[in-house]
Amino acid sequence: MNTVALEITSAGWITTFQDLGRRDTERRGVPTGGAADQHSATVANLLVGNPREATLIENLGGELALVPDADVLLAVTGAPALVTVAGCPADSWSPLVVPAGHEVRVRSDLARGARTYLAVHGKLNTPTLLGSAAPDPRMGFGQTVARGSRVLLDTEFRGFGRRPFQPALFRLPVPVPRFDDGPWVVDVVPGHGIHTIPGIREVIEEATYTVTPRSDHVGLRLEGPVRHPDSDTEIVSHGVPIGALQIPHADELIVLGRYRSLTAGYPIVGVAARVSLPLLGQAAPGRRLRFRWTDRESALRRFAHREAEVRALGHATAEAFGALGFRVPLPDTN
Repeated sequence: MNTVALEITSAGWITTFQDLGRRDTERRGVPTGGAADQHSATVANLLVGNPREATLIENLGGELALVPDADVLLAVTGAPALVTVAGCPADSWSPLVVPAGHEVRVRSDLARGARTYLAVHGKLNTPTLLGSAAPDPRMGFGQTVARGSRVLLDTEFRGFGRRPFQPALFRLPVPVPRFDDGPWVVDVVPGHGIHTIPGIREVIEEATYTVTPRSDHVGLRLEGPVRHPDSDTEIVSHGVPIGALQIPHADELIVLGRYRSLTAGYPIVGVAARVSLPLLGQAAPGRRLRFRWTDRESALRRFAHREAEVRALGHATAEAFGALGFRVPLPDTN
C-alpha cells in the first residue's frame, strides 16, 4: 500500500467528499445523504476498480483541479465537462492514468448538468459520520474540499507498465446517461396524496417546471403550475422516500432529495422513479423538467435494466484490469 497526496489547486464553487450515503440512520433523525447523482458516483468508482460505495470527490459548479505526487488511476463522470491532464484533453467516463506532478482539471458547465465526480483508485483518508463520508452541514459535518488542501490516498496502484498517454487498451461498456438540451423527462409513480387534489395529475403531466435558485440539498424547488387540496385537513408528518413530489402551501412543486426529513404536513402526490433520481441530482437552477407518470412495475424494470448495465461494467472492468495484471474487486449488487 502506498500513500499518495493529492494537492487541490482549484475547488470550484462547492467541492466535497461524497459516497453513496448512510444506511439505517433515518430512524435516528439523520438523513441518508450521499451523492446526488448516485449513478455517476457508482460508475466513477467502478471505472477505477473501487467498491461502488467508496469515497470520492463531488464538484458542484466551477472548476476542480488537483495534482498527485505519484501516478494514480482516476475517472471523471457526471455532467458533461472538459477534462484535461497537463493541459491535454482527456476522456471522461473512462479510466485515466495520471502521472505524478501532472494537473487534472475538470471544467463543468452548469447549463448542461450540476455535478461532476472524480474517483481515484484506493481509499481517500477522510473523516466519517455514522459510517459515511457524506457531508451533513446540519450536523456540523461539512466535508468541504478547499483549494490548497492536501488529500491523502492509500492505493495499491503501481501503473499498468505502459506510458500514460498511449491509447486505451480496452473499451468498456460504460452506461453514460444523456444530458439533453431540452426539458429533462422524469418518470413518476403516483402517490396516495394525488387523490386529495383533484386534477393535479393532469396539471403535472402537461406542465413544464423550472428549477429555481432556492433549491438546495434538501430538495429541488420548481416553478410551475400546482393545485392545492380542497380541504384544510391536517396531514400528519411522516417519513418520505427520496424523490417525493411535495406540494407546500406556496405555489411551487418540491422534489425531495437525499437530505429530506419529514413531510411537514404537505401532500405527497408522487415519487420519482429510482432510475430518474440521478437526473434530478444533476438539475441546476434554470433546468426545465417534465414529469411522466408511470406504474411501479415499469419503474422497477427500468431500474433493474440500469443495474444490470452497472454490474456488467464492473465485471468488464475487473476482467480488463486483470488482463493487465491489476486485480480489482468484483462489483456487489447493492
